Amino acid sequence: MATLRVPDVVPLPSEDCETLNNALEGLQHMNTCVFGTDEKGIIAWVFGADVKGIIWVLGRRNASQRREIRETYEQIYSESLIDRLHFELSGDFKKAVILWMYEPSERDARLANEALKSRKKSITRLQVIVEIACATSPHHLMAVRAAYCSLFDCSLEEDIRSHVPEAIRKVLEGLVRSFRSGKELVDLDIANSEATKLHGAIKSLHRDLDDVVMILSTRTIFQLKATFECYQQRYRNSIYQDIKSCGKGILQSVLGVVIWCIDSPEKHFAELIKASVGGIGTDENSLTRAIVTRAEIDMIKVRGEYFNMNKTSLDSAVFDNTSGAYRKFLMTLLGAKI
Repeated sequence: MATLRVPDVVPLPSEDCETLNNALEGLQHMNTCVFGTDEKGIIAWVFGADVKGIIWVLGRRNASQRREIRETYEQIYSESLIDRLHFELSGDFKKAVILWMYEPSERDARLANEALKSRKKSITRLQVIVEIACATSPHHLMAVRAAYCSLFDCSLEEDIRSHVPEAIRKVLEGLVRSFRSGKELVDLDIANSEATKLHGAIKSLHRDLDDVVMILSTRTIFQLKATFECYQQRYRNSIYQDIKSCGKGILQSVLGVVIWCIDSPEKHFAELIKASVGGIGTDENSLTRAIVTRAEIDMIKVRGEYFNMNKTSLDSAVFDNTSGAYRKFLMTLLGAKI
């Protein structure tokens, strides 16, 4: 249920590269001769053909098409398209475009590394690890782990052990090590048994996480959803509610995100977008991550959950809290006509 709108007739990668190169040449000339290299110059000229050309091409191509564009651009112009974008663009627009242009596994590996190396290990930062482990496919998680090793010369697990607070280290390590089967088979006896185990474990979260980590990191998404349903039927509260009632520490927050990303990732990302635009100022990093990572997966469902939660349009919230080229790019990924 993606919002990405790929045209019915897609130009050849070489034609897209020519369009992009002409636009980047135009921006280079404009930046050098008129505005300098700050974002104000880009925004002042946002309705010009060059920025619009970049958004029109890159914002309307899927992952495999973007890969072909990157490869073709390097063949024709003997330079990396991502490096050129990094040099010519600026601000939140640049961050969003470059994040979009990475291979999805490389993008998520870079997001994980940025979160782990951040000085502030808040839930806002670390939930990206949970999103990668619980709201994507098992094969994607494996690709992210491989990309992480290639990019940073160590494993994702090693960096979790080195940079994550002890209280949640075991949870995140267990999640990124997991490989969940995609089978839809559900064993209701196991679901009932593990619902009981989880209920007991939640009461003593800080003393013993082994059962929680084992269940959340080894069972299929379908099995876990059945377990959560059994939990609610037996104990009247949802498992999410019971975890949140245990306190407001980072462990409870991380486990809450785990439950949502497994049970209803679209609700998690709707809440993430709401939080990114709902405070004093906009959290552009979280907003960009939510839209860029889900535009090709389930953003239509995220949009629906956002409306159910807030009785207002997600598109309107994004439009009202962003500006310039950054706004136009995000709105393009959301399927808006520009």
